[in-house]
Amino acid sequence: MTTAVADHEKQMQRLEARAKSRLPWWGKKARSAMFAALGIGVAIVSLLVLAHFSSEISLHDVKRSLHAIPTSTLLVALVFTIVSFAAVALYDVVAVETIAPKRVPYHISAMAGGAGYAISNALGFSLLTGGALRYRVYAAEGIDIADIGRIIGTSWLAIWFAFTILIAVALVIDPTRIPWVVSFGPIVDQVIGTGILVAVAVLLYWLSRRERTLRIGRMSVRLPSSQGALLQIIAGLVDVAAAAATLYVLLPAGSVGSIPAFALVYVVAVALGIVSHAPGGIGAFEATIIAGLGLGQNPDAIAALVAYRLIYTLIPFLIAIAGFVVSEILRKRHLLAAPTMMAARMFEPLIPPLSAGIAFLGGIVLLISAVIPGLHSRLEVLADILPMPFLEMSHLGASFVGLALLIVARGLARRLWRAWFLALILFSLGAIFALTKSLAWEEALILTLMAGTLLLFRDSFYRRPLNERFTLTWGWLASIGTTAFAVIWLGFFAYHHVEYANELWWEFAWDAQASRFLRATVLVLTILAAVTINTVINGVGRSKLKAQPIPDQVPEVVATSPRASDALALLGDKRFLMDPQGRGFVMYARSGGSLVSMGEPVGNDGTVISDLAWAFRGLADRTGSRTVFYGVGPERLPLFLDMGLTALKLGEVARVDLTDFSLEGSKRQPLRYAARRLEKEGITFDVIARDNTPDIMDELREVSDAWLEMKSGSEKRFSLGSFENAYLANFDVGVLRKEGKIVAFANMWRGANKEEIAVDLMRHVPDASSVVMDGLFANLLMAAKNEGYHWFNLGAAPLSGLSDSHLASRWNRIGSFIYRRGAEFYRFDGLRAFKDKFGPKWTPYYLICPPGLATPRSLIDATNLVSGSPFEVFKR
Repeated sequence: MTTAVADHEKQMQRLEARAKSRLPWWGKKARSAMFAALGIGVAIVSLLVLAHFSSEISLHDVKRSLHAIPTSTLLVALVFTIVSFAAVALYDVVAVETIAPKRVPYHISAMAGGAGYAISNALGFSLLTGGALRYRVYAAEGIDIADIGRIIGTSWLAIWFAFTILIAVALVIDPTRIPWVVSFGPIVDQVIGTGILVAVAVLLYWLSRRERTLRIGRMSVRLPSSQGALLQIIAGLVDVAAAAATLYVLLPAGSVGSIPAFALVYVVAVALGIVSHAPGGIGAFEATIIAGLGLGQNPDAIAALVAYRLIYTLIPFLIAIAGFVVSEILRKRHLLAAPTMMAARMFEPLIPPLSAGIAFLGGIVLLISAVIPGLHSRLEVLADILPMPFLEMSHLGASFVGLALLIVARGLARRLWRAWFLALILFSLGAIFALTKSLAWEEALILTLMAGTLLLFRDSFYRRPLNERFTLTWGWLASIGTTAFAVIWLGFFAYHHVEYANELWWEFAWDAQASRFLRATVLVLTILAAVTINTVINGVGRSKLKAQPIPDQVPEVVATSPRASDALALLGDKRFLMDPQGRGFVMYARSGGSLVSMGEPVGNDGTVISDLAWAFRGLADRTGSRTVFYGVGPERLPLFLDMGLTALKLGEVARVDLTDFSLEGSKRQPLRYAARRLEKEGITFDVIARDNTPDIMDELREVSDAWLEMKSGSEKRFSLGSFENAYLANFDVGVLRKEGKIVAFANMWRGANKEEIAVDLMRHVPDASSVVMDGLFANLLMAAKNEGYHWFNLGAAPLSGLSDSHLASRWNRIGSFIYRRGAEFYRFDGLRAFKDKFGPKWTPYYLICPPGLATPRSLIDATNLVSGSPFEVFKR
């Protein structure tokens, strides 16, 4: 099947065309754009605040203050950082033991908490959240999505409890020195703080009485015991207090007048940093600390914030990288013990976001290097080696590569092979430019090591998207923008002593570093604007794939397939993944972020079908898409479950056993009446052979147009045929005629070996007869029986057969509710009642898709592919 996928991808590259689409400005995308704009706004305001408070400080002063921080102070700050991350790891240990006891080893949950926070703290909330990382790890451990959500929620609850308690303690201890609440008065502030602390104590007592469950609507969360809650509260307090202490010990002596006030300012700074979308909240966090504590024009305070970033943000991130590198090396050498091997396998999903962080960090390194002055001694050495144009171009090149790495990081997070390959090239170019612009061998070494790390993670990047269109999410674009603005502010801060003049733009000299910064700024802003415009125009979704010509083997396979519905392969609106020997195929289409197969693979050999299913699963994974099989029966559910997919029951399919079917008996009285009524009205039934179908195509078209106008509808797609001459010419057609004119028709799908027959399009003129559909079906079933067919497939009854038991899955309960209460949208019960007249046997059919958060997205993608209406997916 590897050959099948490879050949298929080559074919797609030749046939695929980009589809144009516009960005809709409503719903979720509009909200995403709004939050991105809010984040950029917060970042810009923060940078303006920083510019105001640092107007009298030079970069040289900050460097001098940074070098003056005692080593002992740095070590104390490092110890507090270790304590903080240990507390973060404890969050997850307690949460997992509360929600899913004994299902995840302690070291796994601790590593998920600690490593996940180290990565998300460095990248920022908009790029990657600790929740997403934890989801990957715990899902790999077999924890379902509901419990993962409870684990993450419990961990977040501990953090907010810590924030709340710190605020309460600040209100009680020293309310007069907290500017945000001073207007309430000291007594009121202390009463509020005391009330919060008492409420926490009451909560702990309430939890100690018995096991508690919090219910909000249909959602329920098992609350920890009083011991567990107390442990998480203590862990939260230790985490936040240790993180704040890391900064506190680095700040210059006497800069903090009140520890409670400092704690509250720190909490607000963290919150604004999250809102800003900047990696680690850089800019917004610093501005809040400086403004809130009144540390403006103090180079020692700026140096303390820089040291805090290095110790609390960068070092844990680098340790996480180093841990993954060592784990990957040992894993490939097969030297890991079984528990460690399991941990390495569990954390493999973290490699893409970690690699994205590496690329993002590399981009920041290059951008910062491009905007701050280089060492004059090294520039003098370069002057003896390279001509000046090389220096100028290298400076612009480093700026370009830095911004490009920020953009490519998104592709690494999605496991894209091209992003990985491009990142290696960019790191290599960045290392070269670092040397040729300022002999910055330290930066070149860092970038080379980053490239080596990505090279080590090669196996994790294998996806090749089906579309070539480049887009960014609004959140990612906001993070890139805030990072670029922060770096540009740093450049203006470094050169604010240089008096601006128009001549600076055109000054080319070895010591004209401010001029090079201005030109690099223009390049960065231009590229950023182009990327933004591209995102606005092309949107943040995925382009659709055009259908490909039907391969020659497809009609041959369809002709030998006993399943009648496989004739949908002849519709011409799908793509095909072929078996290398032409023995079978998967017919599919792309919708949103999913590859949706129409039914299970088509073929007459079980091994071929299994191989094709796995090949399709691999194709979806390699292209960064969700794997969806729409409308499959129960026979191969074990195969799909082995793939790690889940099954949603969509309803039941009605199949009539023709071996004992007749129009006789009391149960068939309505059908006999319909057939005889048609005869009395002069309406006759006939089956037009496929070879003669083109001769009546114009008449069929008239009936079809009249039917569509009567229904005020349009042609469906994907899971039903549509009126296309080339498509209908493949089938026999059952027709009803009145006075020689066709008044109703249905094209007939025939399975091989007379195993099954079904109808696709069933259309009639408005005034044909009141019993036209009953009569048409009665004649079709009798004709199929006379021809010797075993089964007649009447199609699906959506949402039929779903359980409404309180023990059933949430999907079954929702579907059952819609079936019982959804008459105003669609007569689900009426459709089943119509088909029950034929005495069918009911068989469930399913939507197969990835579990967890991908399930609702897969369902929406399938809905949009079939018809675009939320309820139409069930009608098909």
